[in-house]
Amino acid sequence: MNSSNQNKRPIGIDLFAGAGGLSLGFEQAGFDVAAAVEIDPIHCAVHEYNFPNSAVICASVVDLTGEEIRRRAGLSDAEIDCVFGGAPCQGFSMIGKRVLDDPRNQLVFHYVRIVRELRPKYCVFENVKGLTVGHHKQFLAELIDALEQAGYEVLLPYRVLNAADYGVPQDRRRLFLIGARKGEVLPVYPDPVGKVSVLEAIGDLPDADDFDVLLNTDSVPAKFETKSKYARRLRGLESDPGDLAYPRDFDPHVLSASLRTEHTDLSRKRFTETEHGKTEPVSRFHKLHPEGVCNTLRAGTDSARGAFTSPRPIHPYSPRVITVREAARLHSYPDWFRFHVTKWHGFRQIGNSVPPMLGRAVARQIVQALGLELKKPKKKLVSGQRADELLSFDMSAAARYFSVSSTVIAQRTRKTNEKTENRETASA
Repeated sequence: MNSSNQNKRPIGIDLFAGAGGLSLGFEQAGFDVAAAVEIDPIHCAVHEYNFPNSAVICASVVDLTGEEIRRRAGLSDAEIDCVFGGAPCQGFSMIGKRVLDDPRNQLVFHYVRIVRELRPKYCVFENVKGLTVGHHKQFLAELIDALEQAGYEVLLPYRVLNAADYGVPQDRRRLFLIGARKGEVLPVYPDPVGKVSVLEAIGDLPDADDFDVLLNTDSVPAKFETKSKYARRLRGLESDPGDLAYPRDFDPHVLSASLRTEHTDLSRKRFTETEHGKTEPVSRFHKLHPEGVCNTLRAGTDSARGAFTSPRPIHPYSPRVITVREAARLHSYPDWFRFHVTKWHGFRQIGNSVPPMLGRAVARQIVQALGLELKKPKKKLVSGQRADELLSFDMSAAARYFSVSSTVIAQRTRKTNEKTENRETASA
């Protein structure tokens, strides 16, 4: 490797950024994420909180040009090393109605357009594994052809990667397409690194039900006894040699993102009686096995598509569904990373995101192809600015903050006649 390249951090742009799972994964691999494009103002606010050095662009890719992204990120004519992101995938998800011509799928081709306009050295496209089966293969073939016409060689055969193979305690399978601008070294897919169990991930977290204050707020000072290497690294107690992200200044003695869910006595009884690794028959919630991995954490839908909340797993030892922080641990987010204070938005932000450690594994392959030798920065980023505001916006306030329409995202409709089980998991 060229010694002149040592610790020169590559530049990345995150499209469809959400709260920042891929942003964090690429930062951990050594990237400076110069800009994050996201249409949802509430997600944008959380991203701004967690990534104070990134320019958050609250807009649809449909309405942006590569030139505007450069301008708003302050990049001028700087070379961009990677554009990455996963377009919203409801149009071809394996758990939804498969409609190849779903209008939402036009976002995939706007992704290609922005790649063509920004001309990064590399691009990474992430999406549901459903894109690789049935008639969707033709859609995928068209996407690969579009990238090749834009001047990129796509790594083939493409792969579906399971986060559980890359140090994430969750069975989550996602398609990754990796493209290299013609003339650049084509990366390879990352090798598996081993598995982490549910107990290793969340076993040290204090039980939210022990704190009455968590009925009304999402954070409380607490005592931890953290022994597993995985949890110690996420708490910042032990060095992670693969994490090249900027250090964050946060209080590791605070249990955050842990707003409680209240259950009926009958529900708690059923949760207790459910065996590890089995599904509770009434609620259809999966009870986590402490020695296994978590089932796929999914986001709920907005009111335009029914305002459904995806079932949240049952804690392996406490008769309740897991908290947002427990979900974050199972998704490989470090404890300094904060989410919206409500369970509704917090779980959406996790369920819609790429687990950072999975994103890191892919991004490290890009760094290797770039021939860079990087070190962890010493400079701390101070997240936590305006936390009370950025992490608790409702849609109207978030939209005002970013000067966009409050109707850009369909609003959730609360229903008073929902079944008890739904109220228990969907309440924010």
